[in-house]
Amino acid sequence: MTNIGLQWAALAVTLIVFAGLVWLHRKLKVNFSIRIIVATVLGIALGVVFKGHLDYVAVFGDIWSNAIKAIVVPLLIFSVISSITNLGRSVRLKNIGAKTLVFLLINTFTAALLALVLGIAFNVGQGFQWSEPNDAAKNTVPGVLDTIEGLFPTNLVGNWQENQVIPVVLFALLIAIACNQASRTRKGATAVAPFKAFADAGNTVFSKATQIVVGFTPYATLTLIAVAVSNSIVSTLIPLLSVLVVAYVALIIQLFIVQPVVLSAVTRLNPLYFFKAFAPTGVVAFTSESSIGTIPVTVKQLRKSGVPDDIGSFVASIGANLGMPGCAGVWPVLLAVFAVNSQGLQYSFGQYALLIALALLVSIGTVGVPGTATVTATALFASAGLPIAFIAVTQPISQIVDMGRTAVNVAGAANTAYIVAATEHELDTDLYYQRTSWDGDTVHDDLTNTQAAESNHVDESLANKELRTEGLQNSENSVSLTPSEALSGTGGESCAIAKQ
Repeated sequence: MTNIGLQWAALAVTLIVFAGLVWLHRKLKVNFSIRIIVATVLGIALGVVFKGHLDYVAVFGDIWSNAIKAIVVPLLIFSVISSITNLGRSVRLKNIGAKTLVFLLINTFTAALLALVLGIAFNVGQGFQWSEPNDAAKNTVPGVLDTIEGLFPTNLVGNWQENQVIPVVLFALLIAIACNQASRTRKGATAVAPFKAFADAGNTVFSKATQIVVGFTPYATLTLIAVAVSNSIVSTLIPLLSVLVVAYVALIIQLFIVQPVVLSAVTRLNPLYFFKAFAPTGVVAFTSESSIGTIPVTVKQLRKSGVPDDIGSFVASIGANLGMPGCAGVWPVLLAVFAVNSQGLQYSFGQYALLIALALLVSIGTVGVPGTATVTATALFASAGLPIAFIAVTQPISQIVDMGRTAVNVAGAANTAYIVAATEHELDTDLYYQRTSWDGDTVHDDLTNTQAAESNHVDESLANKELRTEGLQNSENSVSLTPSEALSGTGGESCAIAKQ
């Protein structure tokens, strides 16, 4: 069969599998997470059978990735403004911000240290022969001052276009704080009430838009996995197998041991329930390879498992750029050890300690999109005096490792959100331990009458809203909504989102 024929055959098979996924959802009511797992397995098979002939199939994954990325910035703007104006007390905002920063950096530190220990223990790179490629891309690393300056907003449209989340979040924080300051008096609260209502309404609308796009995740997962498998060339991976294996060992330990231990030690929560809630988010992160693109899914899963909207959206957005244990911890440090060993360099304890410190520094302001790990590795190599061109050697396996790196990045942000919510006494433990089920945008208590539970939940939410918005509730013109309240009753089954 010709190349074009195989392309069309792959497309036809993909559409048939799509129909099967729809049937699983509509007829058999198969759980959303189960359908993602099924799509992953079928995607691997599709990539193997139609290897190198998935150009038409790749379009579906690209469209989904672009759609969810398009939602990220406006969702963050409205979500952060709505969330911070609902926080009310500046002391609480400072506490949340400080805790978010500390635990994100702890995640990066443990990941970098773990990569260093494993890299040295397994002598990664020992005896590996390499030469600098002639066509190696020349990477430039901004200076410290330029990096710090780049964290702050310059042109909102430009920051939006470049998906620069930190500047966008800081801009939204400025607007939200200004709104809180202006609403301290009755007159000021009346003046800003329409803006507050607009922010809350925008948060509601974009939350619903996110719900719709996320509903197509199983289909996107199928195509993204298939394309990733199709593009893998085994022969180029064999010389770098040790890096690939050690990288995934480090990522697995960080995800399934280190982060749960930190969560349990700080909050006394059972981490098994974290993994139950995180599973759909992890699959999206693994297949999309974008921390930023996964933010809407992360926030949704956090909300479903008891983290308030304000904390969840704030921590998830910051965690997609700052910290990132996979891309800024494990990968650059492991590559540094690989470079050191392959060149026969003798590093002292102090020099290795410097690598860890540099990794923490370059983790600040990391962009959470595919390719981030190359940027952080370049910055680390340049700072440590290692040959930057060496990074090009590992590009054949970078794509494969990037799936695991992204999953660990997003897990670190989610882990931090639970810690912040729990230490602020805001975590709904009934939702976290699944004693109460979350259906769409309405919470139902399994042990009581459904209608009574809905009524109690709405009453409690409105009461808490009045206590937390300070000056804004003093105005008759103030309108305050949360996505959960405003979308109550609109259904949680939109576009294949399953009841859980």
